[in-house]
Amino acid sequence: MSEQNVTNKRSDKVIRAMTNDGAFRVITALTTETVRGAIASQGAKGAVASRFGELVTGAILIREAMSPNLRVQSILKGAGGKGSIVADAHPDGTSRGLVGFSGETGEDMTGGKGALLKMMRTLPNGALHQGIVEVSFEGQDGGISGALMAYMQHSEQIVSTIAVTTLLQGDEVVAAGGYIVELLPEVERGPLMIMTQRLEDFPKLDDLLRKGDLTPNALIEDLLYGMPYTLLAESDLRYACHCSELRVLSSLATLPRSDIEELLRDNKVLEITCDYCRKEYGIQPSQLKALLMAS
Repeated sequence: MSEQNVTNKRSDKVIRAMTNDGAFRVITALTTETVRGAIASQGAKGAVASRFGELVTGAILIREAMSPNLRVQSILKGAGGKGSIVADAHPDGTSRGLVGFSGETGEDMTGGKGALLKMMRTLPNGALHQGIVEVSFEGQDGGISGALMAYMQHSEQIVSTIAVTTLLQGDEVVAAGGYIVELLPEVERGPLMIMTQRLEDFPKLDDLLRKGDLTPNALIEDLLYGMPYTLLAESDLRYACHCSELRVLSSLATLPRSDIEELLRDNKVLEITCDYCRKEYGIQPSQLKALLMAS
C-alpha cells in the first residue's frame, strides 16, 4: 500500500496536551487533507505548494496555541512586497488560503531574501493582535517553522519549538502536519534539560510523516516520552471555505449606490468568483435592484 493511501485513511486532527508538572504544553496536528484541499483550490505547485501547506498548518497551530475559539490568519509576503500567500484558520476547525505571486515560480515566496511573515489573530474583544517577523529560507532553523518560532517569542513572549512540513510527491500532497512544544513558566531546570536534549535528537518531522502511520497522539507520545501528561483538547480539522451567496450580497451592499447602479447598467447577471475556493456566484439583476431599494 502506498504512503498516500495510508495517509488518506487518517482524518485530520489537532491535539493539545500539557505535562502534569506544568513545564510544557504540546500541540500536534495532522493536516494532510486540509492542506491538500487548500493547495488544490489554488492550483499551487512545487515549492510554492510546500510553503503554502506549511503556512496553513502553522496558522492552525498558532490558533490552537493562542486563541482556539477565534480566527487566525497568517500572511507570507514576498521580498519587496512581491506577492503573498495567505492561510486562514477558523475556530470550527476549517481552514482555507490564497496564493498570489509575481512570476511563474514564486521565487520571492520560496527562497528569496526579505520575505516577511505577518500573523493576525482575533482577540476576545474583537480587536486584532498583529506581529511581523522576517523569514529566512536558509539554515536549519529557517523557513516557515523558524519564522513561527520567532513570532511566538517576539510577539507572544512564548519560547517554543515549532515544526511544520508538507510532503509532496510530484504535485500530490503525501502528508502534512506539525507541532509546537511550548516552554511554560513553571518549568524547572531538570525537565528543561531533558526536553532540550530530546528536541535536539528528535527525528525530522518529514521522516516521521514519510512512514505513513503518524498520528497526532503518537507524535505527542514521542515528544513527551516518559513525562506524565494530560490531554487538554482534541479537534477535527478540514478544508472548507466560508463563502456563500449571502456573503457576496453583503459585500456588494457596502458599495456606493452609484457603483451598484453601474453594475446594473447592462442588466446582466453579475458573475463573481470566490478567490479562496473558486466557486462561482451569479448575482441576478433583481438582487442588485433589491440592494438599491434597501439603501
